[in-house]
Amino acid sequence: MILRSKWALALASVALVCVVALGLFIRHKLREPVVPAVVTRSTDAHRMVSKSLSARIDRFFHERGPADRSKSPRLIALTFDDGPYPVETPLLLDELADLHVPATFFLIGDDANQFPELARRIAAAGDEIANHTQTHPARFDRLSQPAVTRELTEGAASLGRYARDPSITHMMRPPHGRFTLSTVVAAQRAGYDVVLWNDDPGDWRTISAETIVDHMRTYATAPDIVLLHSGRLSTIEALPQIVAHFRAAGFTFVTAGALLAHTPPETIIHPEKLKV
Repeated sequence: MILRSKWALALASVALVCVVALGLFIRHKLREPVVPAVVTRSTDAHRMVSKSLSARIDRFFHERGPADRSKSPRLIALTFDDGPYPVETPLLLDELADLHVPATFFLIGDDANQFPELARRIAAAGDEIANHTQTHPARFDRLSQPAVTRELTEGAASLGRYARDPSITHMMRPPHGRFTLSTVVAAQRAGYDVVLWNDDPGDWRTISAETIVDHMRTYATAPDIVLLHSGRLSTIEALPQIVAHFRAAGFTFVTAGALLAHTPPETIIHPEKLKV
């Protein structure tokens, strides 16, 4: 009897530890920030980005990635926010051309109007142009839905003067990556895929080219949408190493639009984790 009691106590202790661990895991998952890599026009935005408890529970129990992540396509899309800029953007375009790498530029309508020849040059180079709003509001997440629609409509009109790229009216990125369920729904209703990222190397801070390269190698995923900025010289300096490392690892560089067209959203949202 004593032996049985000890076994019962041991099993009860193990069960308690498991329950506590599971509870902590669930609590952690439910409190994680909601930053999906992409929210397509046809996606249930509430399930994807709502911070409500019901949506978090729904995601926890129903979100599923690819059954075999080892078969995730090794595609990488370099995306550059902001601009165009009179000094950095031409240097960036020269580097991308030398490396034979296509890229996606999320341009600001006001900046394109200020430097129209640069917007035309991006289009002429064969790079993709997408919508980063007209004025790049600092608190895009606080805008009303009509204000979001207006930013996208005016941004598309500005960019459309210089390029005939369908992504201008179908792909957007919220300024500073700030969004809410309301802003995402407004973008969807306007006909846009909301394109965020799998990796943010932090080039918007003052960091070295080596730091950018090391971060991207450490946090690589397949597929990979990388957030970069066209106004950073260290980013341009880092590009040859980035391209060499990822090509050696079997990656193909594509635009964000091409990645979305050839890769199921669930694969982008739940990519294979790699170290390049």
